[in-house]
Amino acid sequence: MPALIPTEFYATITWLGRVPDRDVSLRAEPVESVAALFAGLEGEAHGGLTRPSCSRVMGLYPRGTEIRNTRQLSILSAEELDEIAAAMGLARLDPTLLGASVVVEGIPDFSHIPPASRLQAESGATITVDVENGPCVFPGKEIEAEFPGKGALFKPAADNRRGVTAWIEREGTLFVGERLRLHIPAQPPWRQM
Repeated sequence: MPALIPTEFYATITWLGRVPDRDVSLRAEPVESVAALFAGLEGEAHGGLTRPSCSRVMGLYPRGTEIRNTRQLSILSAEELDEIAAAMGLARLDPTLLGASVVVEGIPDFSHIPPASRLQAESGATITVDVENGPCVFPGKEIEAEFPGKGALFKPAADNRRGVTAWIEREGTLFVGERLRLHIPAQPPWRQM
């Protein structure tokens, strides 16, 4: 039995972007296509085979410890972005403000697809899902600059809708309009929690 099961769920890439310098700003620049390399998206500040550990893994490592970079990409759902915007009282939420790498459309409850799932392009380029991306305060600062009074609303509105973090398993080129097929792990959920 294969460890990954192809599903009949497909996503279409509706937006691509990259953050050129996260020390300057979390804002992403939109692109029509991008090379997806083992180190992440070409030109993306969140790229690299390794990264310094952050608050998300403080229970494992002291801050700044060099670890494998499983957070090369931030993938969001167009449907969930619309839900976040509505909860914030906005007509639309621009993914550039969230530092997004990829926005996809077509997979329900996208933020909760299983860890270790794969999103595979027809070209063979493959993205491996790490985990759900918990909402944080950093996008709120970018949102506040565009929509005064709305920035603090992002974190609660994005809870369970912030998409996933991921890394590149097979290199290739991603482009807006491309379809990705969802493959999920054959492993049943762990029942001890």
